[in-house]
Amino acid sequence: MNEQQYLCEHYRFNAEQRLKGFNFFVILSMFAEGGIFTAVEKGFHPLSLALLGGFVVIISAVFWLVDARSRELLSLAVPGLKRLEKDLPESSRIYSRDSAQKGTVVRYTFAIRALLFGQFIFGAGVACYGLYHWIMAR
Repeated sequence: MNEQQYLCEHYRFNAEQRLKGFNFFVILSMFAEGGIFTAVEKGFHPLSLALLGGFVVIISAVFWLVDARSRELLSLAVPGLKRLEKDLPESSRIYSRDSAQKGTVVRYTFAIRALLFGQFIFGAGVACYGLYHWIMAR
């Protein structure tokens, strides 16, 4: 295996893992939120809402950390890939052009973090709501 194959395989593997992790988070949070909406609809004990909301908070925080680590692993390959691109025509230097044109909103990282943050806030809100109603029912 040469350097180019090594760097490309490292980048490809970690990019795929990042997207798989994100997909898993979306599925897991859908089930958790389905549980929350069912608990509300069926009038479950408020403590169950607090626990379900807490679960959403925990998975959001854990997946934020997993995503941060995935980004770190991806960034390890970029300097080597940029160096390898120097032999290519300017129009083919994908990593170099992406670094130069980096926007802040139109990026996978922004989309993933926005969803994780939204889920975290939603879970915290549900947990607080459940705790509030549990305390007030006592």
